Amino acid sequence: MSDLFLVRHGETEWSRSGRHTGSTDVPLTERGRGEARRLVPLIRSHRIGAAFVSPLQRARETAELIGLHDVRVDTDLREWDYGGYEGVTTVEIQRDRPGWFLFDDGVAPGPPDHPGESPEQVGHRADRALAKVEAAFANTEGCVVLVAHGHFLRVLTARWLGLPPSSGALFQLATGTLSRLSTEHGRPVIAGWNIRPPA
Repeated sequence: MSDLFLVRHGETEWSRSGRHTGSTDVPLTERGRGEARRLVPLIRSHRIGAAFVSPLQRARETAELIGLHDVRVDTDLREWDYGGYEGVTTVEIQRDRPGWFLFDDGVAPGPPDHPGESPEQVGHRADRALAKVEAAFANTEGCVVLVAHGHFLRVLTARWLGLPPSSGALFQLATGTLSRLSTEHGRPVIAGWNIRPPA
């Protein structure tokens, strides 16, 4: 099996300020665009067999800036639905819920169009995305790239490793970074994490 590359989109105003950004379609900052462009040499050094991207503009623009072509938009790659915590920081949430932690406690219910997701629900989407990755490995040569969001990619990494979705808490993921999931002796491993070329 080839490698699976994970790209977290570049910085946005909301990611910079720590606001939970699920469905809100905020653009990249200029710094975020620069983060994406710095990944180009890392992407070009590998043969890409397939690429998938979240439908949100911060991910789609990142995919364009790193030079991916024939990218398939996949709604399973969208960020965690934060429900009532959309746009709210962890510090603000913990004023009312001391000790709150997303991967353990989930989110408060939101409006009908964005009711919120539990870690397990995000894990189900990650499993569907990984099934598509496996199909891509079977039908193309080269690596597969996913361009998506921090919390979702952390859950997906946990599921790649056979861990529960809540174990995504173990994998901090910065904006504008490349990570590599692979196998060793037939077992899933993390082969590189939070890779960012020098500025």
